[in-house]
Amino acid sequence: MDFITLDLATILILALAGLVAGTVNAVAGGGTFFTFSALVFVGIPPVAANATSAVALTPSNLSSVAAYLPEIRVHWRRYAALGIASAIGGYLGAQLLLATPAKAFIALVPWFLGFATILFAVSPLLRQVIDRFSQGPGTPGRRMAGLVMQLIVSVYGGYFGAGMGIIMLAALSVAEGDDYHFINAAKNICASLIQIFALISFLSSGIVQWPAGLVAGVGSVIGGYYGVALARRVPPAVMRWFVVGVGALLTLRFALA
Repeated sequence: MDFITLDLATILILALAGLVAGTVNAVAGGGTFFTFSALVFVGIPPVAANATSAVALTPSNLSSVAAYLPEIRVHWRRYAALGIASAIGGYLGAQLLLATPAKAFIALVPWFLGFATILFAVSPLLRQVIDRFSQGPGTPGRRMAGLVMQLIVSVYGGYFGAGMGIIMLAALSVAEGDDYHFINAAKNICASLIQIFALISFLSSGIVQWPAGLVAGVGSVIGGYYGVALARRVPPAVMRWFVVGVGALLTLRFALA
């Protein structure tokens, strides 16, 4: 595959998209909205843009994991099973993406973006409904259900990824409780593993636009690390509604393209 030309304007667009994506991923998820859309905007085909977005966001998730090391040192045993489910799901989702014809994937993009945007908007209500009709968080049954949900989310994350962060936050809060920084650290660990194991599939396919991915990746690392500090200060609802607004605009843009 030929690489796109990286002129100054393209570099700035991709670096800014990576910065914003890394930040919002650290806070609540939704970074794929920004990197995927920016990569398509600069001329990369959607399937390749999706794979390249995974390349760009993997470093930011790892940097967010590093910022959450205090929580990880305490709770690493509870994260292990979630990590295994994430690795398996991420690999399977990437294999599914590579088997999807390009035209079919293009047709699905607005639906994926719309689905993710709606989930961002209703996630607090979804959690309240689930909490009302199920046992308390932290029970064996809830944790097993959380593992199953994590596997499903991971397949979706390996396939496309927009909105997987907020889905994971909702699933983890149902299974583990309302300790935001515990579940946000788990979300960053799981997202990293989903994308790393998806990359194993993408690397052998030859569809990754490496120069563009590396530029966006630099921005995402900066946003991913410092976004954790933002997550400790900014109410999650504020960032969630920002992502919902962006997601709605991008859904309309791809639906009308």
